[in-house]
Amino acid sequence: MPAHLRLVLLPDPRTLKTESQMRRVYTGLGLRPPPNLEWGYHLTSNALTMPIHNEDIADIFDELADLLEIEGANPFRVRAYRNAARTVRGLGRELREWVDEGRDLTELPGIGKDLAEKIHEIVTTGRTSALDELHKSLPPTLEQLLKIPGLGPKKVKALYQELGIQDLAALEQAAREGRLRTLPGFGAKTEAKILETIASHRKKKRRFLRSTAMHYAEPLADYLRADPGAAEVVVAGSYRRGRETVGDLDILVTTGGPGEAIMDRFVAYDEVTEVVSKGSTRSTVILRCGLQVDLRVVEAASFGAALHYFTGSKAHNIEVRRLGQHAGLKINEYGVFEGERQIAGRTEQSVFKSVGLPWIPPELREARGEIDAARLHELPELIELKDLKGSLHNHTTASDGHATVHEMARGAQGRGLRYLTITEHSRSLTVAKGLDPDRLLAQMDEIDHLNGRLKGLTLLKGIEVDILEDGSLDLPDGVLRRLDLVVGAVHSHFGLSRTRQTERILRAMDHRYFSILAHPTGRLLLERDPYEVDLERIIEHARQRGCFLELNAQPSRLDLTDVYCRMARGEGVLVAINSDAHSVDDLDNLQFGISQARRGWLEPRDVLNTRPLNALRPLLRQTMG
Repeated sequence: MPAHLRLVLLPDPRTLKTESQMRRVYTGLGLRPPPNLEWGYHLTSNALTMPIHNEDIADIFDELADLLEIEGANPFRVRAYRNAARTVRGLGRELREWVDEGRDLTELPGIGKDLAEKIHEIVTTGRTSALDELHKSLPPTLEQLLKIPGLGPKKVKALYQELGIQDLAALEQAAREGRLRTLPGFGAKTEAKILETIASHRKKKRRFLRSTAMHYAEPLADYLRADPGAAEVVVAGSYRRGRETVGDLDILVTTGGPGEAIMDRFVAYDEVTEVVSKGSTRSTVILRCGLQVDLRVVEAASFGAALHYFTGSKAHNIEVRRLGQHAGLKINEYGVFEGERQIAGRTEQSVFKSVGLPWIPPELREARGEIDAARLHELPELIELKDLKGSLHNHTTASDGHATVHEMARGAQGRGLRYLTITEHSRSLTVAKGLDPDRLLAQMDEIDHLNGRLKGLTLLKGIEVDILEDGSLDLPDGVLRRLDLVVGAVHSHFGLSRTRQTERILRAMDHRYFSILAHPTGRLLLERDPYEVDLERIIEHARQRGCFLELNAQPSRLDLTDVYCRMARGEGVLVAINSDAHSVDDLDNLQFGISQARRGWLEPRDVLNTRPLNALRPLLRQTMG
């Protein structure tokens, strides 16, 4: 059996009558229960072969961090696991492939020898002894309690030790009985809020980073394409529109015969843990990660209409149908009809043409003006990955990266980039080994030396300098002025008021040496909300100051949002799509930045790093004093 698979033998499913019994089986095997187990879980076999995905590894690291925090472990140890989970989720390649190839896992950002050994252990066995040990002293279900707003590790520890509460069910019961208010820091309002949150949690469907969903969507689509009867297979929905997160997947298929065969293949996929429904034209399954997938078999004559219907947002589809109604047409997932006669629908282009529109790219189908723009032939010529000439925000082993400057340069060359800026963290960010002036000057000498040897790629000298609370920058002007560009970033004091945070950033942008504002809202998707800041003022000020805004392509950031990308475009502020790479593989993050930029209506001319180096340098010099 390959290293990245594990065979799990479970008791006869018919003997497992309750959720708690199923949880005890998984916990006893050192496995995390599947996410959907909380709402009911059904086994079709007592022998399951389950490949380890990056999401599984990240989930284990998150649970380790949660339980260690409840236990009161060293904060640096807790942070190491959280950073590792974020790194693993953001990778563009499955770690099980790294293990099979014998690659050094310590090349990954934030992954030292200890974490690398744990990843290897998880990939090869499906578990880690570190989590097993924690489960002996702390119930794994305590992690559920941390999802409740306002319940930090200290409060969860008090709930567990004082009231014996281990899971959401026990927490809900205690809140209903008024027992929580007996603990310090709890009161009647807290109890009411907890009950409200639990009720909301039950209704809420889990969402996934698009990069995570991609690891499941693309292999599944390839698996379906391998069926001899499959003609066309397309993943539609919000995934096709390039949304930052997705709640489920919609896959459309045309076949050369009856739909039963492709449906049989679909429900037999090895990632499927629950078959919600199965029919000849539509089936729904739950993957082991908790992601719901709907498969629809459609006739070839209706494929374009179905693809349009299941791709566009609800609001976009309503607008297109309204145009059809004005023209005496009926438009639905089966085609475009004039009376009873189908006049279009085989292709998406035919659907749009029937209402007098050109084809609209999927990323724009959000009812944000794309219909009017299409009618006036003013749709943007959206940026593509091939348009990027380089990345202006990248890290190496000098700070918290896991590749040397030379290795990053080779990786950029292999991806066809023409320039790469090295921008380590500055000295305030001690957890990332930030550079002081002497270390930065030494790196600049190293870059000059390498530029004399590299062919086809130019390394630029930069820094990701911390914006301090008062808006000043973390390094002296005497060093900053010697760089090609300065990337400014907020890494602390996220809780400032909207006014103070905005003024802080505006003051930093006014600094003599300031080129690009990095990840402008500080958000981490599904983890941390953006800090309070007036982005409209920031964008307007960037235009006045002549500096630029970053679209950080890290899958967990994608910061700027599509809305603010479009606002920057409207103000004439160039956006830099940067990988924020901490390893060679992270350079592939640029693809996610491109998806976000396309949703923001950005054309190549709207993006700073589509310029060749001889056009880029004058723009950068304008920001550097």
